[in-house]
Amino acid sequence: MRFRHPDGSLVHLAYCTNVHPAEDLDGVIAQLSRYARPVRERLGVPRLGVGLWLARRVADTLVTDRAELVRLRKALDHNGLEVVTLNGFPYEGFQDAVVKHGVYHPDWTTPERVRYTLDLARVLTLLLPEDVDGGSVSTLPLAWRAPWTPQQVAMADRRRDRLNRELAGLAGATGKTIRVGFEPEPGCVVETTGQAVRHLAGQGVCLDACHLAVAFEDPAEAVERLVAAGSPIVKLQASCALELDGGADREALRAFAEPRFLHQTRAGGGAAADDLDAALDRLPADEPWRVHFHVPLHAAPEPPLRSTRHVLEDTLAALFGGERALTPHVEVETYTWEVLPDPPDGPDALADGIAAELAWTADRLTALGLKREHA
Repeated sequence: MRFRHPDGSLVHLAYCTNVHPAEDLDGVIAQLSRYARPVRERLGVPRLGVGLWLARRVADTLVTDRAELVRLRKALDHNGLEVVTLNGFPYEGFQDAVVKHGVYHPDWTTPERVRYTLDLARVLTLLLPEDVDGGSVSTLPLAWRAPWTPQQVAMADRRRDRLNRELAGLAGATGKTIRVGFEPEPGCVVETTGQAVRHLAGQGVCLDACHLAVAFEDPAEAVERLVAAGSPIVKLQASCALELDGGADREALRAFAEPRFLHQTRAGGGAAADDLDAALDRLPADEPWRVHFHVPLHAAPEPPLRSTRHVLEDTLAALFGGERALTPHVEVETYTWEVLPDPPDGPDALADGIAAELAWTADRLTALGLKREHA
């Protein structure tokens, strides 16, 4: 879906396909008709944005076989879909039985990570709609926090230098500007927007509202910090974390301690755990907790649990409530539907849920003065 900000700029709303477990091109194309097109039809819009996740194997196929890339583009067009952003954080295996720390590998010290990101950028230049000349790719915030030696810092800096040089060359060759956003996440080298300013030196940033919430960052201050530092916000991932008041029964969280994804947990006083299991054992129960578990945007969890939807609303206001839009891309990224305590039953239910999230987000954008474009 497309929206026009009062400043005249175009804002794209999409949902991220990393919720779907396909790691070959046939599987990715099948997702488009099985899930994305039904979501579009439920919303009653002629065109729907999808933030594609293309695993390493799919990216290999698309950069080496132009016919296969044309096949993907035709499938997008056939289903009334468009792509302006890619999720390049997971490299492969994102819906495996156990992911946990594996999602941070390969990291930005490795040639594999920079090659993958550049391949995604090249693919995106050929997937962008004809009337759009800029796209975005989100990526991990350098690496998991440890080990992180001076030698690794130097290697990551060299990889980013190469990334920036080749993106500039790609823009010159194609007329399409692809920006890469490093996504701060709890537990990583870059956990917060303050660390993004210190470690990334003006590099593009992808803001994830769930991550902002878990870090107890104030959205308005976070956005102002990035703008003041000259760090472009290339994408917002619209997402919500789990939240629990201090003194509330922690047992309500136990059903969310599942084996696939890492659920970093932070207490209001600063205590931290790398996963929810560990938090339940040792974080102070008399303080509020926030948990890195992406929960549906539109639906509140059962009390005493809440979602950090208020943080997402504040983030949207900080990005779009002023005189100018501060990012062109909003990507709904609830990849955890299947591991919810009460997961959707089948593709129809999942399409219903994704459509409801997009409708909720679209309503918030229009409430901020953006106008939906129906073409």
